[in-house]
Amino acid sequence: MLDFFYLTIFKIFVFIVKYTPRVVTNCILDFLAFMAYTLDKKHRKIARVNLDLAYEERMSDEEKKRIIKKCYKNLLYNLRDFVENQGISTEKLLGKIRIHNQDIYDHVKKSGHAIIFQTAHYGNWELLPLAIGALYGKLWGVGRNLDSPRMNQILQKNREQFNVHMLEKQGAIRGLLRGLKDGDNVGLLVDQNTTEKDGILIDFFGKRARHTPSAALMARKTGAVIIPTFITTQDYQTYDITFYEPIVTHRSEHHDTDIKQSVQAQADVTQKAIEQKPDEWFWLHRRWKNQYEELYK
Repeated sequence: MLDFFYLTIFKIFVFIVKYTPRVVTNCILDFLAFMAYTLDKKHRKIARVNLDLAYEERMSDEEKKRIIKKCYKNLLYNLRDFVENQGISTEKLLGKIRIHNQDIYDHVKKSGHAIIFQTAHYGNWELLPLAIGALYGKLWGVGRNLDSPRMNQILQKNREQFNVHMLEKQGAIRGLLRGLKDGDNVGLLVDQNTTEKDGILIDFFGKRARHTPSAALMARKTGAVIIPTFITTQDYQTYDITFYEPIVTHRSEHHDTDIKQSVQAQADVTQKAIEQKPDEWFWLHRRWKNQYEELYK
């Protein structure tokens, strides 16, 4: 029954996107975002805790409120783009994006190293792998299945366009390593909180946080190079994909130190990207829960 409800809501949303003029759709999405911000006290608080931890008094209350409101808008506008990308042509998809620092990718590719694209829940993160797959060939990623089987089918079908292959989280590392050894690319979102056993402690916005070492572990094992990659937009119609300086994970006799340095570098570049445009990061996730759980209660 719940599955049918989710599917019905999604189909109504698809109808609005496909058959309503864009200017009208914008108004509808803005209204829905405002309602979500108003009613969703739980995630509004989570976002405020995150912003207070990250920026403390360096950011005004008004700016923090503006960013939280923008979080809800981003989700709805990204959902519209998700709908528009179903069955989209390669030409139309690539017409949406601009690549910055292409030379970074070219240099790593010419060196013969496998590539791990490291990103975050930032900007239109569902569009990013489609663009990477369309431009640079087979891309392996990891995704958690949705609770709704019908909606999960729709999600998977959309995600696995343009040479993108998604693996379930459980046991995904083996498949990702196989892809890297075959010369394919891997894409990972590495910005969320982890459990004690799954993550290592690093500094993020000056606070201690748990961070997944998955990208670092695979890079060290295979010799792959990590390319931090983030996507942003100014108008929700065209998107800028920017490559940052690659991260090389050392393979010294000090395994833990090598991993810690790589993971910290990933956290640092993620922070750098967020600071450039903080209203595009997903602040609604309890990023510092592992170390500051009491603040989210």
